[in-house]
Amino acid sequence: MRKRPQSSSISADTSASQSSDTPKTDEEAKFNNNVQIKSATRSGFVWLTLFVVIVYSSWTVHYYQFESLPVPLTAVQAGKRGFSEVEAMKHVKGLTELGPHPVGSDALDLALQYVLAASETIKKTAHWEVDVEVDFFHVNSGVIRLLTGLFVGRTIVYSDLNHIILRILPKYVPEAGENAILVSSHIDTVFSTEGAGDCSSCVAVMLELARGISQWAHGFKNAVIFLFNTGEEEGLTGAHSFITQHPWSSTIRMAIDLEAMGIGGKSSIFQAGPHPLAVENFAAVAKYPSGLIIAQNDKLELLKSGSLQHLGENMLSFLLQIASSSHLLKAKTMDGGGKPNHDTAVFFDILGQYMVVYHVRLANMLQYSVIVQSLLIWTTSLLMGGYTAAVSLFFSCLSIILMWIFSISFSAVVAFILPLISSSPVPYIASPWLMVGLFAAPACLGALTGQHLGYLVLQRYISNIYAKRKQLSPVIQADLIKLETERWLFKAGFVQWLVLLIIGTYYKIGSSYVALVWLVPPAFAYGLLEATLTPVRLPRPLKLATLLMGLAIPILVSAGIFIRFANVIIGLIVRFDRNPGDTPEWLASVVLSIFIAVVICLTLVYLLSYIHLSGAKTSVVLSTCILFVLSLAVVFSGIIPPFTEDFARAVNVVHVVDTTGRFGEKPISFVSLSSITPGKLTKEIDQVREGFVCGRHKVIDFVTFSVKYGCLTFDETEGGWNESDIPMLDVVYDTNNGVRRITQVAIDTKRSIRWFLAINTEEIDDFMFKERIQWR
Repeated sequence: MRKRPQSSSISADTSASQSSDTPKTDEEAKFNNNVQIKSATRSGFVWLTLFVVIVYSSWTVHYYQFESLPVPLTAVQAGKRGFSEVEAMKHVKGLTELGPHPVGSDALDLALQYVLAASETIKKTAHWEVDVEVDFFHVNSGVIRLLTGLFVGRTIVYSDLNHIILRILPKYVPEAGENAILVSSHIDTVFSTEGAGDCSSCVAVMLELARGISQWAHGFKNAVIFLFNTGEEEGLTGAHSFITQHPWSSTIRMAIDLEAMGIGGKSSIFQAGPHPLAVENFAAVAKYPSGLIIAQNDKLELLKSGSLQHLGENMLSFLLQIASSSHLLKAKTMDGGGKPNHDTAVFFDILGQYMVVYHVRLANMLQYSVIVQSLLIWTTSLLMGGYTAAVSLFFSCLSIILMWIFSISFSAVVAFILPLISSSPVPYIASPWLMVGLFAAPACLGALTGQHLGYLVLQRYISNIYAKRKQLSPVIQADLIKLETERWLFKAGFVQWLVLLIIGTYYKIGSSYVALVWLVPPAFAYGLLEATLTPVRLPRPLKLATLLMGLAIPILVSAGIFIRFANVIIGLIVRFDRNPGDTPEWLASVVLSIFIAVVICLTLVYLLSYIHLSGAKTSVVLSTCILFVLSLAVVFSGIIPPFTEDFARAVNVVHVVDTTGRFGEKPISFVSLSSITPGKLTKEIDQVREGFVCGRHKVIDFVTFSVKYGCLTFDETEGGWNESDIPMLDVVYDTNNGVRRITQVAIDTKRSIRWFLAINTEEIDDFMFKERIQWR
């Protein structure tokens, strides 16, 4: 009888295998050789190269999507029917030369006359088959009650506003006036700036558009109305007064509002709907469908060349398309219950050259399909892998959680440090690139630390599983354990984005397409190049092609958006502290640091899974630490100032006349200096030197906001005001019949043009306003 040969373990050493007394079959030898060939390590240089390529690609996408602007055209180059930025800039200069022109100012009257004169010129030069109507509209008094939003409960009373309205329609198509497209923006500015971006640039674009449209409108089927309103900065009173009082408002079928956020840059659709007609037509004809206007100051010198050309050409193409359409919302847009009876649209652009538009119904179908298929694949995979696969999935998800915790913690800690070492808690306002070293570097280090801890826990568990496989040698086991762990970390990225996709779909978030593109392409690439269809097949190192193929589309679609949104947050931080001194100094930086950490965790989850088997960990840790320390040193030394002339902090200077009697029987005046940008005013006061005393010793209530930290001075404040100009409150009568108390109060506003009245609704059940205008 022949003795059966005993099974032997597969050795990593070829010579030892050949000298073994136990023979091997050809299949076993082939399997052994395959295991020996595949290495569980990859070059650290390769990983660093991948990281550089991804970062560079992301920045390139951002540049082409948001920074690349068209060449401005002259009037000759644009022609009679085109849009010329050079001509539009003449209007911007004409308006900004008037200085700040808030509501009620003489400068606003001059700005209205400028726009009126330009409108009359357009009327005179219009095509002979085009009617151009110019209306100088004086507004009656009106009331807006704000029921939602930041200023819920506020009632705005307005009167004595003036608008300029320009209507362009074909002369021989009388029914065109029954359906109109409204293009609106505001002439008035805030009291502290000339308003080059917000919104003289919008007014200039509208004037140039109206000039061009007046040469095209003889072929239109609908009218185009340009509304140059005032009162926008006071609470959208201009738009409200037009819609509620002007007879042309009943013909409006579509409205486009031009608004600015900052100064210069590409134009962007930031809100559209509920009907998809507008965004679909815009996507079909716009030459440069992308962008977002971002900055922190509003001067003519900062208005980027090409900004107006970008907006003007997009709007001109869109208006020519939609004004010639015979499908301008013929059907009702709302059903009987006040809900849209049509499908809204999801839209985004690619590199500022092509806009993707599809209906929400299709978006839901795609997202639900991906969710269901993903859950089915995961369920099947876990059933095939059994208990081991389920536990491995749990530990890989734990690595994601640790990555988020450490990344957010490392980045947020810096926000608490900045107020201690810098003159400003937001030292990156004038130099946004500082956020790379201050927040992105520690966030990357935290993400790597958290995921590596999860990697070690998962590796330890998988090593216990492989220890039961007696046929593998320790060396091969160690390699296979690392490869298996790497794969689970990569697949954990699918779980992360799948969860976000489920949340976005459930809450009907329009931007859920971001989660879709970060889930589907990487999962497809992994399934195509990496998937092991049977548990018998041993894991191999992840291919570089999997990462490159999987991240190409996500970076193309969303990398620019993430970078731009960080700049948006910095722009908002300039006006973050609505009640000066009310929020902690570190809070704004914490918000920014968390956002950066979240973006890093979301976008680098796939790339970081490749680093654990490479020699790049030490290099990455040292690089991030050096970058972070250098950034802190720059902030601490003050080499780079937090604010400059072009990127200044927002400061409120108010001459206050106090008639409450807190300082005596007679009214007393002082100057209050405060800032809605986080941080103390120490440096500013050192430069002003007007006897200001800063601190939190006195809270000043300005009705619409309170100053809890600010600076006061009583030096030389007696002039500039007259006691006879102070608004007066007089009690006309006060009756109490035992059931209810009725009080009539008369307010003499004197020469004031903007006033605020706070009513304590806990003490007053109901109130009513009556207006009485006395012209002086």
